[in-house]
Amino acid sequence: MGALVHGHSGLRWLALALLVFAIVNAMLKLKGGKYEKGDKMLNLFAMVMLHIQVTLGTVLAFVSGKISYAEGWMKNPQYRFFGLEHILLMVLAVVLATIGRKKAEKAVDPAKKHKTILIWYTIVLIIIFAGIPWPFRTALGGSWF
Repeated sequence: MGALVHGHSGLRWLALALLVFAIVNAMLKLKGGKYEKGDKMLNLFAMVMLHIQVTLGTVLAFVSGKISYAEGWMKNPQYRFFGLEHILLMVLAVVLATIGRKKAEKAVDPAKKHKTILIWYTIVLIIIFAGIPWPFRTALGGSWF
């Protein structure tokens, strides 16, 4: 289980990097008039990495000691965060990333594609930042990796 936890925690950085790169790429190319295969692939890889993270997180939800739905679990900050808040925010982020990417791909105008990715992926990034168990949230037992 330790490898799974470290994999999920470590891959978060790759997921965040891809998401940030996709946002910056969309911002820089917003007025360029082109939406190329590289843009499409970057957006796809960012979304796929988020899906991988949710898949690993789902497995962790069943084997981790950080989640318990025993009586009074909502009063325990760690159980509440990992058993409700983290799961809810991350699933929401992946759903929004998927919807945003699909909307971007359906758009005809290249600028509209980039603007759609910029808006939706920025919202996703904010949601993910809110749902990460950062180390400074000491009651949650989070770590950098």
